[in-house]
Order: sequence, then C-alpha cells, then structure tokens
Amino acid sequence: MPPTKGSAGKNGSKDSGRPGTGTALVIVESPAKAKTIAGYLGRGYVVESSIGHIRDMPTKAAEIPAKYKGQPWARLGVDVEGDFEPLYVVNADKKSHVKKLKELMADVDELLLATDEDREGEAIAWHLMEELKPKIPVRRMVFNEITKEAIQRAARNTRDLNTRLVSAQETRRILDRLYGYEVSPVLWKKVMPKLSAGRVQSVATRLVVERERERMAFTSAEYWDLKALFDVPGTSAAAADAPAFPATLVAVDGTRVAVGRDFTARGVLRSDRDVRQLDEAAARGLAERLAGAGFSVRSVERKPYRRSPYAPFRTTTLQQEASRKLGLSAKQTMQVAQRLYENGYITYMRTDSTTLSDSAVNAARSQVRELYGADYLPDKPRVYAKKVKNAQEAHEAIRPTGDTFRTPASTGLSGPEFRLYELVWKRTVASQMKDAVGESVTVRIEGTSSDGEVAEFSATGKIITFHGFLKAYVEGSDDPAADLDDRERRLPAVAEGDPLKAQHLEPEGHSTRPPARYTEATLVKELEEREIGRPSTYASILGTILDRGYVFKKGTALVPSFLAFAVVQLLERHFGNLVDYEFTARMEDVLDDIARGEAESLPWLRRFYFGGEDPEGHRETGLKELVDDHLADIDPREISSLPLPGTDIVLRVGRYGPYLDRDGERVNVPEDLAPDELTKEKAEELFAQPSGDRELGTDPETGRVIVAKSGRFGPYVTEVIEEPEEEAKGTAKARKAAKPKPRTSSLLKSMSLDTVTLEDALRLLSLPREVGELDGEVVTAQNGRFGPYLKKGTDSRSLETEEQMFTVTLEQARELFAKPKQRGRRAAAPPLRELGKDPVSGATMLVKDGRFGPYVTDGEVNASLRKGDEVESITDERAAELLAERRAKAPAKKPAAKKPAAKKTAATKTAAKKAPAKKTGTPRSAAQE
Repeated sequence: MPPTKGSAGKNGSKDSGRPGTGTALVIVESPAKAKTIAGYLGRGYVVESSIGHIRDMPTKAAEIPAKYKGQPWARLGVDVEGDFEPLYVVNADKKSHVKKLKELMADVDELLLATDEDREGEAIAWHLMEELKPKIPVRRMVFNEITKEAIQRAARNTRDLNTRLVSAQETRRILDRLYGYEVSPVLWKKVMPKLSAGRVQSVATRLVVERERERMAFTSAEYWDLKALFDVPGTSAAAADAPAFPATLVAVDGTRVAVGRDFTARGVLRSDRDVRQLDEAAARGLAERLAGAGFSVRSVERKPYRRSPYAPFRTTTLQQEASRKLGLSAKQTMQVAQRLYENGYITYMRTDSTTLSDSAVNAARSQVRELYGADYLPDKPRVYAKKVKNAQEAHEAIRPTGDTFRTPASTGLSGPEFRLYELVWKRTVASQMKDAVGESVTVRIEGTSSDGEVAEFSATGKIITFHGFLKAYVEGSDDPAADLDDRERRLPAVAEGDPLKAQHLEPEGHSTRPPARYTEATLVKELEEREIGRPSTYASILGTILDRGYVFKKGTALVPSFLAFAVVQLLERHFGNLVDYEFTARMEDVLDDIARGEAESLPWLRRFYFGGEDPEGHRETGLKELVDDHLADIDPREISSLPLPGTDIVLRVGRYGPYLDRDGERVNVPEDLAPDELTKEKAEELFAQPSGDRELGTDPETGRVIVAKSGRFGPYVTEVIEEPEEEAKGTAKARKAAKPKPRTSSLLKSMSLDTVTLEDALRLLSLPREVGELDGEVVTAQNGRFGPYLKKGTDSRSLETEEQMFTVTLEQARELFAKPKQRGRRAAAPPLRELGKDPVSGATMLVKDGRFGPYVTDGEVNASLRKGDEVESITDERAAELLAERRAKAPAKKPAAKKPAAKKTAATKTAAKKAPAKKTGTPRSAAQE
C-alpha cells in the first residue's frame, strides 16, 4: 500500500513550478484527451495516453504470477494474511502499451502525470509511477477543464502525488474486491452460477426490490370528491378579466374530505385523521343536492411567491436532469459528458461540488447581461458553496469551459453532445440570475345544498410577475403530474363575499396509488440522499444491475427481476450488515476519513474482514466469519422460494428462470412479468395455459415415448430415453458421454403445442432429411436459425417454405444448386412502427421484426428490444437510448492496414478447417428443474 501520509501540506500535496527547459512526457487516461492537450502544449512536450488503468488485481487464475499461485489468498488478489497488500498485474492487453510508455520515457527529462484530479485519477497516476519506475523527476499535473489557458497553467504549476487519496482509493478497491470475491461465490452455489455481489450494487438492488415489495403489499383505496367549474357572474371587471376556473371539494360541514395522503398502504384511513371519506353514492348525491345552489367566495389568501435559481450541476443532478429532460440513462449521460470534457466544452464531470470559480461567475454574469439584460442580473454574484457530504477535493461544478462561455449555437455541436452542453450552459447561466417572483392565491368557495350541507371548494393559482432565472432554465420533475416552476394558473380578481356561479359539478373517483418505481434519476437521488457509494460510480452501478439481470426497464421504470428477489433475500437473511443502508454509508465515511488522513486503512480492513471491536468497543463480525459460518446454513430452495400470499403456490427461481410450483405442478413465469403483477389471478391464468408437457405417443421404430414441451427458446418435441438400470462406469464425464442424447426439434411456425400430433413430431424428428447425392456429396434438408435450407458439403441454398424440407426432391435440389447463391437479402418487410428522429443520426427510427425478434434501427445501427420493451408502447426516448447503448458497445473501427509490397513466396497448402459439430440437446425450461 502507498503511505497514508501526504507529501506536504494539509491535503498531502505541494505546488511547484516546472523548469522551462527540456522535454516532458505527459500521460493522460484517454487518446481523445491526449490529442486535445497535445495541441495546447506544443513543443517540448510528448503527450500519450495510458488508455485507462494499466494494472489491477488478477481477474482469473492464469493471471496470478507463479510464485503466488500456492498462496491461500491468491484467488482474492489481496494478502489478507499479511498487511492486506494487493497483488497487482499489468492487464494482458496493456503490456505492449506499458512497453511503449517506457520507451517514450527514455527520451525525456521529466514525467508529468496528468490523470483526472480525483481519487481514481490519483490512483492511476500512482500505478503508472510504480510500473514505469521512472529515474527522472515526476510531477502531478492537474486541471478541471481542457482549455489552452488551463492546460498551460497546469503545466507550469505542478504538485506532488497525493498519497492520501491513493490510499483511500486503494482501500476502496480492496474492500470491493473482498466483498465481491467472498460473497459472489455464495450466490453461485446457492442461487445461480455467474451472479455477482457488490458493496454498492447489492444495496442498490435491495432498494429496487424493497420498492417492489411495497407495491406488492399495497392495497388501493377508493375515494371520491367533486370537481366544479366556477365563473364570476355579471359585468364586473373581475368577470370580464378571467374565464371560468376549476375548484375541488375540500370539506363538508367543516370536516375535511379524505384525499390520498389520508390512507395507509393497506388502504384504510389513518386513525389520527379527522376526515370524511366519500364513496361514489355519497359524492353523486351531494352533487345532485348542490345543483342550482348559490356559491360565494368565503376567503382569499394571497402570499408572495419567490423561487431562487437552482445550483449549478454536479454529477448526480446532471444525471437526473439528463434523464428527465433528454431521456438519457446515467451511463449515456456520463459518456456524452466525457466527450464534452475531453474536447474542451465542459469542466470535469465527476464532481460533488456546486462551487463556481470567480472567472466562471464573471462569465455567467456577463452572458446574463448580454442575453437577458441588466434587469435579470443580481447586484452581487450568487455563491453556491455548499457541497454534499464527503465531497471530493478541489472540484468545481460542471459548467462550460473558459473565461467566456460559448453559447450552444456557436459550439458546432450536434446530437446528444449539443443537447447536454445546452443543458449545462443554461443551468450555469441561470444560476447567476435574479429570483423569480410573483404571487400565489388560494380561494375558498362555499355553497349550501338542498339538505343544508355546507360544501367548501378550494382553488389555487400562481402568477409570476418577474420570471428571473426561469427565462433561462426550468428544472424537470420526476412526477409527470407535477407542475413545473414556470407554470402559471390565473384566477379572477375576486374578493370575500363575491357571488360565483357553478357552471359544472362532477363527481370524480380516485384510487390511491402504490409508490412509484424507481427510475434511474430517482434511484441516483435516493443513493445520494442515503450517502451510499460515490456519485461518480452511480452510472456504472446502474449499468451493472441492469446487465446482470437483477433489474430490467419498463419504459423508464426500474423493475426488479425475481432473481433479484432471491439474491436480496439471501443477503438480508445471512449477510444483513452487508446490505444495511447505514452500514454501507458508514463505510463511505471511513474511506473519506482515510482520504483526509484522519484514519488508517489497515486496522479498518482487518476489522472488516476478520472482525473485531469498533472504536466504540462494539464487537463486529468479519466478512470471512460471516461467509464461513453461514454457507452451510443457507438452504438454496428456501432462499429461491417466494410464496404467493393467500395461495398454496410458490414462485421459485430456478437455474433456467422463474417458475410457479403447486404440489409438484409447475409452470414457467414470463421473464418480463413484473413481480407486483404476479397476483393470485395471474398465477391461475398461467396454470390454466397449456403446459406443453404433452405426451403424443410412441415412436413405432424406437419404442420411445414422444412428448411436446414448452422450452426456454420456444415449443419443441423430443423423445424420452429411459435411464439405464446400471450406470456406465468411470468418471462423470465418461458416464455423461455414454448416455444417449434424445432427438429434439423445434416446432415449425405453423404448429402449436395444442395441436401438434405424433405424426408431426415424427416428421420433425426425422430432420435433417437425406434428399440424395449430388456431385459425390450428400444433400440434406434441414431447419436452421435463419429458416429451412438445403445443404451439400459446405454449400447451401434456402428453401421457400418449411414444408419443402419434407417434400423437396433430388431434382429440385439439383436445380437450386445450379443457380448462383443469392448474396443479397430478401425484400425487406415493412416496419412494425415508425418513431421520431434519432438525436444522434437525425434519421427516422423504425421498429422492425428481425430474425431474433423486434428491434429498433435508424438505418445504420440496430438494437434489439429488451425485456419489458413492447413494440406498441416503446417511446422515442427509449428507442434512442437502445441505439445509443448499442453504439457505445460497438467495437472501435480499426484503420485500414496498409498492404505490404507483394513478395513472391512458395505456394503452401492449407488444410481446410473442419467445421465443429453442432451441439444437440434438449432445451430446458425453468419448470423442468
């Protein structure tokens, strides 16, 4: 581990200037950043990128150096038996690049490590120094914006490496490594192979699961009120000034009418509320008795309205607003922001601070004066000094770069880069504008029914007399029904006692709603408010829980899978501390104490892993003890079982997916079914569907029973092979090889599980069918992933219909092979839906039906619809998100290699590679376990 004491000064850093002579090698993280910076530094500097991290702990056994392979801790990559020293290896794909960096370093006089100015960037710089082992002076070059002035200033004012930040980052890495490498194997053994657990990812998954549990336990309550439309009768100024305005019934005979907040999650009125619940009959009866009644203004309450500007963006608020306004995921937002930063448009995008530098404040105020006028500029600059708890060091808010800001139109940007820059620019400029001011009004209206009941209605309004910063920027809302800050609702200028006329009275029913599912924006907000994890990691955490299948999206909502329920259930019951919200937040506090030099990492790591007493003298159970003691106690079946309340049905999470079990009767559960939608009625509906496990008869040739099944990849037929009385001797592998494999075939498109017959099944199991022999090679008809076709050696021809597999003759096959093979595609099918324009390419997005299901395309990029996406309901924003994710995953295009000069070489024979035999086996379904 690096020393925990800083090199100098309060923050473990020391400023110094760089001599103006000699040549310096500047190392940054990314090639794009290197290219931009090289243009600003000019002669005397060689700028190269490390292409991210150059080394890390080994991820597989083959990467562990030979001298450590026998160590019991080697699989962890951390010497837990010593002083928790991590074992670092250079990534296999970085070895040649490290060699290149060493060669470059041999020709320079100084090394400047210019990685990002945060803990991860400081750690990358330390790893570079440790691996390159420079014998020349080494300095840290830091900046938070990539402009010519900032880069040249950073090169002149370098500092030492801040080893306290390195120690904090390394402790975090070790902590995450121990958590993942100790707990993940428990999930593999007890739930499903290839799962993962993570210090923050598991807690984030638990939050999503708990919200779904709340929705599942929720009981809706019905309540009614009246909606009225009033106007001012007569010819007064008030009557002429405003149209009719709406109002809602709020009280009857002085008792408040119940609204949604008065009910519990169980659908009953809260005991402490003195309210009156109206049902439909009561509401309709009251409306009838108020028909023709006279109404008057009971009271008018006016309050001044004032709204101050929002603080400039930090990482999490940028992610939330980009989700609300631009439809970007957290991952997409950070990818776009990274490009804007590296190309010099915005400041560093991983920051917890809302502070603006003096030059940025002046730039923003200058644009306010220029674009909106002096009336919108406050007398004094606004200061946003507040940081979130444990904010990282020396960072500024996310803002446009430079001492003068470029307007969005002048940047030349397009697509998501333009939209995100515009968002940052507007927010920054608006943060230096005056408050919005106005007046809010509440009018209470009273009327008496024919039975003498006094009904009270309420109407609210808001008038903005000076828009201030709202001229430049209005923040979005997570609640689509909520009014935004710039929304006005005008009411007529009425006074107490003024008569009103009810144009319309309508009973209106409502139902309480379960808590809304998290979106990416609201989950980021929740994690930050609970102080769980670092804001800079939230995008990758969200990506992980989506990629692992713990969560899927329905629109923008994050829905937990049943797999997530099983994983969270295991962690809660046996590793409760590890997914405890407060415990996870306290870990962040400790890591920040280490970064500030107020705590040592080694004692804390020992206590976390082996257990011991905390500073208050309380005994803490260590991670190793938890795993060792609990592993044998975990019942996989119990952990993966979720009883359906009020039934004898149990949902189980199996190796091939979720299924329902009732006294041995099993049925698969659709993977895109949200857990709160699995009601008693839905379960009975699934059981009522044909199970597909239907015996069709006996094959007269083999005597084996033929069955039709519903599998993971669709319906199929197979034969049942009885287990031999005596198992083959030898290893498990040998016994498996000796066991005959049943013939299996998917149903044709024209077939269904309900109607497939034994004759159909035997025809399917006869495939591939031998048609005859051509040119000394056997011709077969078979069904493939792209449809029916004929095969002759390595040559093939498509068949028009599935029926031709059973009827095509040798002569017809000869004619097909005599024709040139069609390389082009068949005529494209019409799109299933036409959507809006893709923000990146500008092309129209289409939803099409492909070989592997529906997908969205802009003509250049194709992206399959995910679990939870529906052709009929997919939005433009979701389609654009899928395309953006597909672009991000696409491999970078390699430059065309130059052809070497032709050389005369002796002809050599190369043996044709034999195509590997296609594996056959029975598709499994969840309910077959």
